[in-house]
Amino acid sequence: MSDMMKVSSNPHVRNSVTTSNIMMWVVIALLPAAGFGVYNFGIDALIILVISVATTVATEFIYETLMNKKSTIGDFSAVVTGLLLGMNLPCTAPWWLPIIGGVFAILVVKMLFGGLGQNFMNPALGGRCFLVISFPALMTNFATDVYTTPTPLQMLKNGEEVPVLDMIIGKIPGTIGETSMIAIVIGACILIMLGIIDLKIPGTYIVSFVIFIILFGGHGLNGSYISAQLAGGGLMLGAFFMATDYVTCPITTKGKYIYGIFLGVMTGIFRIFGSSAEGVSFAIVIGNLLVPLIEKCTVPRAFGIRPAAKEEKKA
Repeated sequence: MSDMMKVSSNPHVRNSVTTSNIMMWVVIALLPAAGFGVYNFGIDALIILVISVATTVATEFIYETLMNKKSTIGDFSAVVTGLLLGMNLPCTAPWWLPIIGGVFAILVVKMLFGGLGQNFMNPALGGRCFLVISFPALMTNFATDVYTTPTPLQMLKNGEEVPVLDMIIGKIPGTIGETSMIAIVIGACILIMLGIIDLKIPGTYIVSFVIFIILFGGHGLNGSYISAQLAGGGLMLGAFFMATDYVTCPITTKGKYIYGIFLGVMTGIFRIFGSSAEGVSFAIVIGNLLVPLIEKCTVPRAFGIRPAAKEEKKA
């Protein structure tokens, strides 16, 4: 009976699934892509991932300790942020780069706005965009002992042929966690089967992007070009693991579709007309900022309430 008398802030969801359960499954779903990144790029990639996760967890713990707040590192959200940030970095990044990005992601984007549930953009993408703006040369250096060519997306932008099959498998240069389309889709399937995410946002995102590049990419219905655009860069990782972030995506059904279409169009604009060959991170961050407006315009009307225009006309 005492449990039924507890009062807390909304939303009042009665479910055995907790934040830590969800975040733990997200970590598990990210492991195939992260593991392939370590296999693809070697020990340097593993070091970057470990430093990134350790930084985000430590930053959250230290901040909450200094502010005399209850520790929330047990909900695994900081681990997800650190893992996603590390997967969005090149293996050539110096050791201090994930530290700066991790501190920015947790301290500035997340904790200073109230912690989990209050952040206005995806913390991992906020950290990545901060690093891209601050250290563009380091964030776009993908040359290793194994890969000395530009990324496939840059080759596409230059009008060169790209190895589509290698892009799908992941044997290409790029950031640690974005190269293997197969590994990312395996992780996404785990989350979809568990009901943690659905296809409204990622499906709309991908379809909108495909339509955009067919219309404006200059290659029409070229299957190889479309496949390369889908498999290259962070599109799949962003669509399934970052655009679907519970805190920063719309909760209304119409809003999710509008949000997905916006992300697809913005990513297409950045890739086709922008100076960079990529654009997923900035597209999602801009989309995050527009979520309050999208939700305001798509909130369902309560049953039995007439539109204001009809009320005025009746009067």
